[in-house]
Amino acid sequence: HRVILGVDRLDYTKGIPECLLAFGRMLELFPEWRSKVSFLQVSVPSREDVPEYADQRARVETIVGRVNGEFGEADWVPIRYLYRSYDRGQLSRLYRTADIGCVTPLRDGMNLVAKEYVAAQNPERPGVLVLSSFAGAARELRDAVHTNPWFVDGMARDLDRALRMPLDERRARHQKLFAAVTRSTALTWADDFLSALEGCRA
Repeated sequence: HRVILGVDRLDYTKGIPECLLAFGRMLELFPEWRSKVSFLQVSVPSREDVPEYADQRARVETIVGRVNGEFGEADWVPIRYLYRSYDRGQLSRLYRTADIGCVTPLRDGMNLVAKEYVAAQNPERPGVLVLSSFAGAARELRDAVHTNPWFVDGMARDLDRALRMPLDERRARHQKLFAAVTRSTALTWADDFLSALEGCRA
């Protein structure tokens, strides 16, 4: 049984509804995946007192109910939706066991979840990172499967592609992704930032 994992704050920029719709569309386009793959979406509560965020939660839960109602079986739930936060140890285990990490913001400055997913993988049997082209991390993580969260059919096909990716290709991509993640740290960012400031003064 395969697992696709999404971990996001419940925020309208994170593309949670779009990703869940793409998963449902994948089950429609590629019915051979039914009963063989589930989507685990962790949505961390955010700004619960703001009406727009409450609307976003209602939209996500409506999509989850519709996809599960349309495709679910007595022994298989397509989407498992968890509206809660997890500590770092629990998240690391979720990242490591997921076959696909789905990080599909509509627009994001960086997105550290993508890097955390890469860092948590077993290099011998790594999962595949499906990453929005509109995440800042996409500039560094070029060996992820880049996708467009505004195009549901395209993202559905990218999820299918990631699920079918052979082990050799997964290992090769992960090796490059891991090198990119370990090369760029908070310390290197601070050094680059200070160097840029020095350059301005000069």
